Amino acid sequence: MGEGEVISASTHYLTTTEGGGDVWSAEAASAGRRGTQKIVSAGEVAAPEHVGDLLGVGRGGAVVARRRIMYLDGEPCELTDTYYPVEIARGTGLATTAKIRGGAVRLLAELGHVGVRAQEDVAARMPSESERASLSLKADEPVLELTRLTLDADDRPVQVDVMVMPPRGQKLRYEIRIG
Repeated sequence: MGEGEVISASTHYLTTTEGGGDVWSAEAASAGRRGTQKIVSAGEVAAPEHVGDLLGVGRGGAVVARRRIMYLDGEPCELTDTYYPVEIARGTGLATTAKIRGGAVRLLAELGHVGVRAQEDVAARMPSESERASLSLKADEPVLELTRLTLDADDRPVQVDVMVMPPRGQKLRYEIRIG
């Protein structure tokens, strides 16, 4: 790992952490960097097409969404939108902009929704104008879009994360248990 390089390991974001701390802050700190986040909005919204399909509510179906901007050393580095089925998240801390004590994964587990399997898709594309502005990108700079679907033991969708980030300096790590 290069000096100050942050490697994002998906497994860290899928399990409850000891003490329930902020995984992003801890990951950045392990590389000698400062990771912070701002919750921009939270509440019920109409599901974007691909999210509605993944959550099984269809395009425009009601979902609870939390929109965040992630910062590394004060610079915006990732846009993260997390979507939950309304029957899981309505009326909980997931539907508010308040920081969730112990983290969202822990709250979901307390509500009886434990993710046991995740599916991730990564694609490169050009950003929208709002993404370009939010991430301070150059006109010709592409983004990576990582979409993660988390399923429970009954194969029901628990959450969908859509993360948009510039590819520069990004390293994604996947740990896969076989057998």
